Amino acid sequence: MSAVVVDGPIGSAPAADVPLLHIEGLDVCLPSGADRSLAVDGASLALSANEILCVVGESGSGKSLTARAVMGLLPGPLVRVTGGAIRLVGEDLVQASAARMRAVRGAEISMVFQEPMTALNPVMRIGAQIDEVIRFHASLSRRARRERARELVADVGLPDPERILSAYPHELSGGQRQRAMIAMALAMEPKVLIADEPTTALDVTTQARILDLIKGLQASHDTGVLFITHDFGVVDDIADRVAVMQHGKVVEIGTTAKVLGAPEHPYTRALIGAVPSLVPRPRRTISSESLLVGRGLVKVYGGGRGLFGRRGSAGTRALDGVDFELHRGETLGVVGESGSGKSTLARAVVRLIEPDAGALHYRGTDLLALDRAGMRAHRAGLQMVFQDPYGSLNPRSRVGRIIADGPVTLGTPRPEAERRARAMLELVGLEARAFERFPHEFSGGQRQRIGIARALALEPEILVADEPVSALDVSVQAQVLELFARIREELGLSMIFITHDLRVAAQVCDRIAVMRLGKVVECGPTAELFERASHEYTRELLAAVPGRSWGMAGDAVASTRDQSRSARHSRPPISNSRQIHGRRS
Repeated sequence: MSAVVVDGPIGSAPAADVPLLHIEGLDVCLPSGADRSLAVDGASLALSANEILCVVGESGSGKSLTARAVMGLLPGPLVRVTGGAIRLVGEDLVQASAARMRAVRGAEISMVFQEPMTALNPVMRIGAQIDEVIRFHASLSRRARRERARELVADVGLPDPERILSAYPHELSGGQRQRAMIAMALAMEPKVLIADEPTTALDVTTQARILDLIKGLQASHDTGVLFITHDFGVVDDIADRVAVMQHGKVVEIGTTAKVLGAPEHPYTRALIGAVPSLVPRPRRTISSESLLVGRGLVKVYGGGRGLFGRRGSAGTRALDGVDFELHRGETLGVVGESGSGKSTLARAVVRLIEPDAGALHYRGTDLLALDRAGMRAHRAGLQMVFQDPYGSLNPRSRVGRIIADGPVTLGTPRPEAERRARAMLELVGLEARAFERFPHEFSGGQRQRIGIARALALEPEILVADEPVSALDVSVQAQVLELFARIREELGLSMIFITHDLRVAAQVCDRIAVMRLGKVVECGPTAELFERASHEYTRELLAAVPGRSWGMAGDAVASTRDQSRSARHSRPPISNSRQIHGRRS
């Protein structure tokens, strides 16, 4: 990567005994009325050149606000630094002027944000956004800036750099957008790179490529990387040291081997104990009765005839002859990369989209042959839990109404529907007072529980869960997965569980179907597939799981996980589900 000519001095190389970035006793206050007075409470961290320091913790632990404080991007004036220092090669950035911070951002410290679709300008081409960073900090001609942008795009492994530079963000995949964000962050070869959950929503193979990219670029440029994550597999793969944050405080810090292998703080042990194991759980005895069977399902997006009746492109075959079978009481996992057709299959099963060909037999009836009125009779039997608990709940409706509206629509009297809604809230572990509250008053994990309660209110036989835990903290994820297991056993549900997290699949699914480019390339019992995958693509997915060796072994980790599960499973069982539901036998 070629050097960049920068306007004016941008600092000097750190002395051997001076950390590249040193956060000392940092306090960040919250507005009055918040659940605590300080979002970050006396946090101290040190980052050296050519080091990756991972900061882990649950949502609300202060990880992201610590990173934003370093960048000078706190949402002031109510959220601001009230104590401590943030030293970049000895210079205290807390005392720096706004003009100085503008010079620092992008040139000396860069940040890769969690969600590139909100961090990238949707109306600017990728090339123009990279050019903007270079133009602000460097004295280069337009042609030189374009060449620099092309180099950056190639360095982060994006194909066809000219096409990428000319594309808008919505024209790229999630992994490509994240790589474009990294290219922009590295434009000025910063001393410090802050990566805030950059791989959370990515599938395992894309995630592995992004992690390899960050490690390679960090090593080649002696960059210090502050990597924020809640994924301990990622920590095992990438970190030199680990800092654990809880309620704004750094409760444990040490080398990766020390923190993951012999955690000292109870909170660290609880987080590690909540990480799903890559060792599949023992196989259950499943009924041989087929409840839902899909044959030759096809869904094509785009294509057909275009303007003035001209023949368009062939379109994208999101589903390309998919066959599957779901047995009574079984959990069938569907895994694969983004764009493999997983979510399209989920929506086709519940008829939120209409397949172009194939058959879908539910209790012997082909659902795809039914019109809207005919489908109404079967609608309650197949319900869906969506990936995004923030976007799938009506923000203007109270929780009780959100849950009760489904049964009311299908003919249940409102008082009975509301009684059932209260029972469902109890079933998913929420208090009765949640009935009168709005979705924004709940955390992400609680909103996901509300989504599950809404689906269960219709007494389905089949629950389709589309990435229901991908955006949740590891501890909240463990609680939601445990909830799925309990309601499956209590209610006798069959489930189609869509996920890109093979750790989750190992603990939830009885069988797994692996999808690639709209096709099911392999299907079999979970333990057999993990041990003896026959398809090369399945083996690639398994090999790309972050922290795979740590997840398969480690006495300390296994012991911590077992202790955590024992504590959770010691709670009393759910009350009789058939009394709650009034379910048919």
